Amino acid sequence: MLLLIVFVFVFAFLTLLLGKFVHSKFFKFISIVPFLLFLFFTSFIPLLKDGTKNIFYRTEWMPSIGVSLDFKLDGLSLLFSLMITGIGTLIYIYTSSYLRGHPYLNRFYTYLGLFMGAMLGLVLSDNIITLFIFWELTSVTSYFLIGFNNEDESARKSALWAFSITGLGGFFLLASLVVIGSITGETSIHEILSHSNSIQGHEAFGLILVFFLLGAFTKSAQFPFHFWLPGAMKAPTPVSAYLHSATMVKAGIYLLARFTPILNDGDLWSKSLLLVGGVTMVYGAFHCVFRKDLKGILAYSTISALGMLVFLLGIGTELAIYASSVFIVVHALYKASLFLITGAIDHAVHNRDITILSGFGEKMPILATAGFISALSCAGIPLTFGFIGKELIYESTLEGGVTYLAIGLTVIAVVTNIFLTCSGLLAGIKPFIGELPKKFSKVGKLELGIALPPFILAVLSLVFGVFPNWINQGIINSVTRSIYGDFINLDLKIWHGVTTALLLSGLTILLGVAVYFIVRQSHNSMRFIERFEVFAPQHMIEKLIEKIRVFAYRYTGLTQNSYLRIYLIVIVLFFIGLVGYKLFADVPLQVNTEDLSAFRSYELIVFIITVIAILFTISTSSRLTAIASIGVVGYCICLIFVFYGAPDLAMTQFAIDTLTVVLFVLVLFKLPSFLKLSNRRIQARDAIVSIAFGTLISLITLQALVSPADKEISRFYAENAYTLAKGKNVVNVILVDFRGFDTLIETMVLSIAALGVFSLLKYNTKDEESSE
Repeated sequence: MLLLIVFVFVFAFLTLLLGKFVHSKFFKFISIVPFLLFLFFTSFIPLLKDGTKNIFYRTEWMPSIGVSLDFKLDGLSLLFSLMITGIGTLIYIYTSSYLRGHPYLNRFYTYLGLFMGAMLGLVLSDNIITLFIFWELTSVTSYFLIGFNNEDESARKSALWAFSITGLGGFFLLASLVVIGSITGETSIHEILSHSNSIQGHEAFGLILVFFLLGAFTKSAQFPFHFWLPGAMKAPTPVSAYLHSATMVKAGIYLLARFTPILNDGDLWSKSLLLVGGVTMVYGAFHCVFRKDLKGILAYSTISALGMLVFLLGIGTELAIYASSVFIVVHALYKASLFLITGAIDHAVHNRDITILSGFGEKMPILATAGFISALSCAGIPLTFGFIGKELIYESTLEGGVTYLAIGLTVIAVVTNIFLTCSGLLAGIKPFIGELPKKFSKVGKLELGIALPPFILAVLSLVFGVFPNWINQGIINSVTRSIYGDFINLDLKIWHGVTTALLLSGLTILLGVAVYFIVRQSHNSMRFIERFEVFAPQHMIEKLIEKIRVFAYRYTGLTQNSYLRIYLIVIVLFFIGLVGYKLFADVPLQVNTEDLSAFRSYELIVFIITVIAILFTISTSSRLTAIASIGVVGYCICLIFVFYGAPDLAMTQFAIDTLTVVLFVLVLFKLPSFLKLSNRRIQARDAIVSIAFGTLISLITLQALVSPADKEISRFYAENAYTLAKGKNVVNVILVDFRGFDTLIETMVLSIAALGVFSLLKYNTKDEESSE
């Protein structure tokens, strides 16, 4: 399995190189790769369909810290893998026509391939570390996809919003996974499953749950983090169809489903998911019917559908988990189809305004058929897969009997589905009925590569609606068992008899159609929503960010104002405060002068020279004299190293001081004559900080003399310097071998700094260039 995921990433990068040698019209053939991946995963259905078997793949990665590249294929991961590769194949085909001739088509396919690899890695990972790595890769690759039209400022801003929100969630997710790993001592997810009781009983469980849910909610666009998803509609349509129907936004749902057996305590977990999912599904459904942009309608209806899935996972019963498993597929099929239909219309007429679009049925018959079926599935009309999914939702909310909670949950579900029905009719039927506007009369027929993918998805909604047991016995039961944990054997049926759920479905359809006829006549619906924009989460977060920006500007102006002396003062004061507090609060101060060696005459002479050089440095009015005095101080320190048997340190100090003095002298040629830039108050401040810092270092040094020394580390280096690294100079061996990467990185930093200094020395202003 690791080789398969690596292959996807390698294939993505090869696609980037392919664009230099292959014409864009041949890019349709690379869709063979995701199709072969789809066939590969399809071959596992017979093995996993009963939910009793799981397939594990293990590759050691960092065994010293218990991290390995573990992958697990069960019903849940198989379902997502099939959606990622199956819908991905159709997106590849669609893109080859939709973006034909685009100068960066190969780059787009590269981003798409990298995202596919990241999603496959995420859903197949059985290790919390690798899961998080792939989780972050989905955020990074989606950033490039959403901001693909990088010349458009709004696209760049939307990509940044999506990356910021999901990246913030990733931080919280990492924190929760680290704590889970520390509690259980395991990084394997299937091993952590056996420690669910210890996790739920731990005193930090509440914090784990909050952080984990923040990570999942940000990625799955739950309220109040939902606003990045409508903004992401600035991306090309293939991105919207792929990321926001079956992959990226479902990653948060996958995470919740995967960790349900581990974190579902029956109380906090359920209440949190019910509350957030319920608010999100109603909020998104209500907003979608007031949008004019087809993509806006689909974006908010997607938010609502994601809230519905979280809501069902929050109910947490066997039937609710079963309903969520079905609805994952239902939504992926009709929503991907509707997104692709929207893109096809936009590609043909460059317009997505629902109040203008109409009458395209004759011009685009295949697309109209796909839109009609997808809208019916979204509305839950009988003989579509959406009808079965909607009935299961109502059966889940009514399962507890006639109680206030059951009635409340059912009302929320009915209201949501009414608006979702309307949104499906607006996006799937409205553009194809009525009279065709004259300005669109010359629209030609669509390419097969654009019309066929949404049609295939729509047909699947119809096929699974007529023959639901095909998918039920093939994958749904296995998915439900992966989430719920116990064996289940439920059947999907077209007809359950006249039940309360059936009556509610009929009521939903009637009211949804009624809302559709009301909304389609309104041309000012957005004005109603815009009145409440000031209370929208995005508006509030933008205001908060603006206040943070102002604070950061003022704080930076105080502490990061381009004066090196201020930077040093801030660093030194922080060190004095932190270390000084710890020293005086926790360490019993002792000063023992008995073991100190006597002052020898030559040491006294060096000390006096050092003091005189320091006084010259702080009192002279000549830069050259100050630099020379600093050099004298450095050479005196070299002598002290020699006196105490450290010639290697003395040579290092000598080389550094000499180089520093030479560089300072070279810089002097570029500087104006000496200016007195500080007054007495600033000098007094600097003196106080310097004395405090020097006193603290002296106390630490004296305290170190009386503190017991742990020489285990130094003994290790001394014993192994020659045997392991073949070097007799322990310090050099540490720098070059034991901590070679540190030295390498430090060398790189110094090299970069040197290049920066060289660039500044070579820099000429425009005035200087003109004078030359």
